[in-house]
Amino acid sequence: MSGRGAPGGRKAPDPKGGHVGHGGVVDAMSAEVLTDARGRMQKALEATRHEFGSVRTGRANPALLEQIRVDYYGVPTPVNQLATVTVPEPRLLVIQPWDKKMVKEVERAILKSELGLVPASDGVVIRLPIPSLTEERRRDLVKVVRRHAEEGRVAVRNIRREAKEMIEELEEEGEVSEDASTRAVEELQRLTDEFIGAVDRALEAKEKEILER
Repeated sequence: MSGRGAPGGRKAPDPKGGHVGHGGVVDAMSAEVLTDARGRMQKALEATRHEFGSVRTGRANPALLEQIRVDYYGVPTPVNQLATVTVPEPRLLVIQPWDKKMVKEVERAILKSELGLVPASDGVVIRLPIPSLTEERRRDLVKVVRRHAEEGRVAVRNIRREAKEMIEELEEEGEVSEDASTRAVEELQRLTDEFIGAVDRALEAKEKEILER
C-alpha cells in the first residue's frame, strides 16, 4: 500500500473473505471496506433516530429525557440511569427516582432544560404533563427534524465518499481488479440508498407524530 493510506487516517482493511452483493461476489479487501461502511452508516442512522427521539411532540415519550443530565452527587447523569420512567397516559410521563433525595434534582434539571415542560412531584414521584403543540410549534419542530434528517443523509454520503476513495485506491495499487472495484462501488451505492431510505422513513414517521392531533 502507498504511504497516503485510507481517508481519515484509517488503514485499508486486510482481506478476511468475500462479500456477496447484488452485483455478485465482491473481493475480500473490498468486502472489508463495505463492512466498515455499513457499520458506520448504521451508526449515522441510529444517531439520527436518537435526535428525532429528543424532539418533543404532543405525545409522552421517555426519549425526551435522554438529553437531560442530573447532578447525581457531582456526576452529570441521564435521568433514565437514576429513575424509572413510565408512560401511564398518552400525554403524561411519570418519573420515579430510585433515590428519593434526587427528586428535587430531577425537577430542577427538567426546568432548566429546553423542553419547556413543568414537572410536579409529591416528593416521591414526578409527573410531567405533555401539553399539546400549537400549529406554529408543530411547523417549527418539523423544520428541526428535517434538519436532523439532512445531517443524517450527509453523514451517510460522506461515508460513501470515503469508502469509494478506499476502493479506488485499492484498484490503483493493484490490490483489486477493475471489475471487482466496479462491483464494490455498485454495492456501496446500494448500501447508501438503503440507509438514506431508512433516514427518510424515520423522518416521515417523526413528522407524522409531530403533526398528529
